[in-house]
Amino acid sequence: QVQLVESGGGLVQAGGSLRLSCAASRVIFSGNAMGWYRQAPGKQRELVARITSGGSTNYADSVKGRFTIVRDNAKNTVYLQMNNLKPEDTAVYYCNAQVIPKTYWGQGTQVTVSS
Repeated sequence: QVQLVESGGGLVQAGGSLRLSCAASRVIFSGNAMGWYRQAPGKQRELVARITSGGSTNYADSVKGRFTIVRDNAKNTVYLQMNNLKPEDTAVYYCNAQVIPKTYWGQGTQVTVSS
């Protein structure tokens, strides 16, 4: 069964931290790039961070230095550590797996940052 299950969202004050987790089916995790995207109300979904199977990462400019993406290949899980959160980080965060030619999405987890 192919699935991505996110957890870890919630409400936090500005300056706080959250860690998102995405547990993936082994068939879509192993050997594939994983990413986190987010979508705020009225805005397009955007890439937050991405990590390749080899561990190379890239980040949106808006989160560089604050967010860190890591993958645990033994657990088929990718994490997004979010520090120094800002109100503009408020969005639904989605886990993403690229299994060329397909793309898989999780159900999303809400992150709300209060000022």
